Amino acid sequence: MFMEYSIQELSRLSGVTTRTLRWYDQIGLLKPSRVAESGYRYYGREEVDRLQDILYYRALGVELARIKECLDDPAFDRLAALKRHLASLEAERERLEKLIQSVKDTIGAEERNEIMNDEQKFVVFKQQAVAHNEETYGAEIRAKYGNQEVDEANAAVMNLTQEQYQEWMDLGREIQERLEAAVQTGLTPESEEGKEITALHRRWLTITGNRYDPAKHRGIVELYVMDERFTAYYDKRFHGCARFLRDAVVYWAK
Repeated sequence: MFMEYSIQELSRLSGVTTRTLRWYDQIGLLKPSRVAESGYRYYGREEVDRLQDILYYRALGVELARIKECLDDPAFDRLAALKRHLASLEAERERLEKLIQSVKDTIGAEERNEIMNDEQKFVVFKQQAVAHNEETYGAEIRAKYGNQEVDEANAAVMNLTQEQYQEWMDLGREIQERLEAAVQTGLTPESEEGKEITALHRRWLTITGNRYDPAKHRGIVELYVMDERFTAYYDKRFHGCARFLRDAVVYWAK
C-alpha cells in the first residue's frame, strides 16, 4: 500500500527542501495531490514519481521550465525518458573515467620523472569534445550533412596536433568573448567587428583542414538560432550572441 506524504516527510525522503517543494508548487512544476483545510500539502504516488523525474532532469542540467514542458506533454513516455537519462549518465561516467585515467597517467609520469607524450596529454580532451558534440548535436548534423562528413570531421578533431587543439580552443573562447562584447556595446553584424568575428569563426571551422564552403558556413550558423541548444550555448551570458553570429556570417561569408 502506498502511503501519502506530508511536505516535511517528502522533503526528508527526497532531500529536497520544503522551500523548494513550495516553489515547485508555485510554478506548477509539482502540485500536491491535495491540500488539507489546515493548508498542509500532501503528496501521493504520482507526485513522488514526478519529483523523481524532476531530479533526474535537474541532475542533467535541464532548466525547470523545460522540465515542466516535458513532464506536462501528453506524449511524455516515462520509460523512454528514464532510458535516455541512463544513457546520458553512462556517457558522463565514461567521460569522467577517461578524465580520471588521464590524471592518473599524468601523476604516474610525474612520480616516475618521465616525460609524458604531448599528444597523450590532450587526447582525453579531444575525445570529450567529440563525444559532447555527438551526443548533443549529432542527430541534427548527421541528418543535415550525412554520416560520412560528420565522421570525417570527428576524426579530424582527434588528429589535431597539440598546437592546433590549443588554437581551436582559444578561438572558441575568443569568438564567444567578442560576440558578447559586440552585443553589449550595440555593434551591428555588418560592422568591421562582425567581419572579424566571421573570419575567426571560419578559422575555427577549418582548423582541422576542412575545405571552406561559404554556403555550408551560413547553413551551420543558421542552426545556431534554429536549435535552442546552440542558442543557449552562445547566449549563456548575454542574449543575442547566437543571432549576431548568424547575421554576421550571412552578411560577410560570400
